[in-house]
Amino acid sequence: MSATIRITLPDGSVKEVPAGITTGEIAQQIGPRLAQAAVAAKVDGAIWDLNRPIQKDARVEILTETSGADALYVLRHSSAHVLATAVRQLFPEARIGFGPPIDDGFYYDFEVPRPFTPDDLERIEAAMRDVVKADQRFGREEVSRDDARRRFRDDPLKIERLEELGDEETISVYTNGPFFDLCRGPHVPSTGRIKHFKLLHAAGAYWRGDSRRQMLQRIYGTAWFKKDDLEQYLRRLEEAAKRDHRMLGKQLDLFSIQEDVGPGLILWHPRGAVIQFQLRRLIEDEVIKRGYDLVYTPNITREELFKRSGHLPLYEANQFPPMAAGAGEAEEVRYRAKPMNCPFHILIYASRQRSYRDLPIRLAEVANVYRNELSGTLHGLLRVRGLSMDDAHIFCREDQIEEEIFQMLDLTDFVLRQVFSFEYRLDLATRPEKKIGDDAQWEFAEKALKAALDRRGLTYGMDQGGGAFYGPKIDVKIRDAIGREWQGTTIQLDYQLPERFQLEYIGSDNKPHRPAMMHRAIYGTLERFVGLLIEQFAGAFPLWLAPEQVRVLSITDAQGPAAKAIHERLRAAGVRSHMDERNETLNYRIRDAELQKVPYMAVVGQREVDQGTVAVRTRGAGNKQEIISVDAFLERLKREIASRSLELGKTP
Repeated sequence: MSATIRITLPDGSVKEVPAGITTGEIAQQIGPRLAQAAVAAKVDGAIWDLNRPIQKDARVEILTETSGADALYVLRHSSAHVLATAVRQLFPEARIGFGPPIDDGFYYDFEVPRPFTPDDLERIEAAMRDVVKADQRFGREEVSRDDARRRFRDDPLKIERLEELGDEETISVYTNGPFFDLCRGPHVPSTGRIKHFKLLHAAGAYWRGDSRRQMLQRIYGTAWFKKDDLEQYLRRLEEAAKRDHRMLGKQLDLFSIQEDVGPGLILWHPRGAVIQFQLRRLIEDEVIKRGYDLVYTPNITREELFKRSGHLPLYEANQFPPMAAGAGEAEEVRYRAKPMNCPFHILIYASRQRSYRDLPIRLAEVANVYRNELSGTLHGLLRVRGLSMDDAHIFCREDQIEEEIFQMLDLTDFVLRQVFSFEYRLDLATRPEKKIGDDAQWEFAEKALKAALDRRGLTYGMDQGGGAFYGPKIDVKIRDAIGREWQGTTIQLDYQLPERFQLEYIGSDNKPHRPAMMHRAIYGTLERFVGLLIEQFAGAFPLWLAPEQVRVLSITDAQGPAAKAIHERLRAAGVRSHMDERNETLNYRIRDAELQKVPYMAVVGQREVDQGTVAVRTRGAGNKQEIISVDAFLERLKREIASRSLELGKTP
């Protein structure tokens, strides 16, 4: 008599079935309709193929197209294998690297003699459709290490990955048609389930993300269960391309990245510097109101400081190499560009004795830091090597932690929701594999953050292992106008650095105590936040943030002096006005202002000179114009700027 096992379904019901039954067979027992719709299953929380046998009691959930991210993960993983199948058909000598599902799609890395062209992608996509039409079954097989070495002997990238697997790890191979791959799975039952997909583009990618290794060619694609979902996603991509901050940054003359300076290092042009200045001013003014003190710290330091803080060696891969000692110092002394500000703020705290009455101490700095990001990961303003952080560190007693977290959440909501009307969500990120400090301290810190979020009644996700090496954190994910998520604010609770630096305050009992330390950045980095804003507003910034708020144009030279007087009056009132005196037609100058996305144009003709008015054209209003007195126009501008309205012509 064969052994039986107990399968618990999502509704709590229990089925006794033979050991070795597959999840697909369980779906068939529940009902033919479910079996037909099934794409994979969850077994004790892990996603499995439908043809994988279950040997012991388990909780099982059948996944269908309506199962959200889990089902899409399986579909996209399988789509990556279909992509590799097609590439191997067209380019038999291609060596294959990794092919994972990612947010909204998948990619696969290939080592080929030349980069893929757009024509290649069309051919590959057509070959993928043939693979789908063939409805090849995905088969899973567990193999020995020696057998795997034999199968992949002509694929050195796979052999390298194979040798990294531990002795206790299960080695599995998936096959569909002529293609086989070293893979953990899971996959849909067959290639015929993959109907709505599109290859997007190809790009170079270093093997294992290491610039010292060979360059591979990475093909990106997307896949969806429904045609409408695919079409909507492609429309979002088109909209995103129109909003691309790199393209708009050049068009609007906001910033540049130049080879003479280096990748990932931003040159802020005057117009872009205005945006960064306004953001700095906003956060600095606000934190001063909320009890912070501003500080300034150097861009370089002796490397011993980062050894003491634990950043070396744990963060060394992201730091620039050391520099030689300064003149007159011992040769063994080396300096580093700072990747973060926390050790400097710690030293300011430790510069004199602190009392429990002094706490909390909140030190804030909009500072430049430098991180040696891999060149392949750099992306305009979104991933850079020179970062401007609106950083702050709070030193407090344990009984003050929760209130400080509440205040940081309030500041986050003020900036993101009240000023910019962003929607956002929260993640609680827990201890990573590489960390400093003992688990008891981490447990306490994680519980403190969780308790604060729970007491506030906030909804949040869990990012297991996503914390900083010195403490857990609350991460804020900002949703933009077309539904994309951006990493923004971070709030971190740290017991490790106060311990490493032996920080103290004198308590009410006249004895020394260790303070808790919190790290926070509301924007994250100004570079990324400006990139977000460029794409959020498609370059059409609200009046208070616009680099150029008003462009003054005279119809003919005869009105030039009057137009210039209006321009000077606006500037004297703090309005960022520009006088366009070029020897071009009025229509040309108006069109240029529209391309530069200037919020308001003030057109001055002879009628306006005689009546003391201006003809105001508002961005996005077409050819409409409003005749208004200069006094009224100026007052309107001042009110709108002061209110930080996101809509032209409206104040709260």
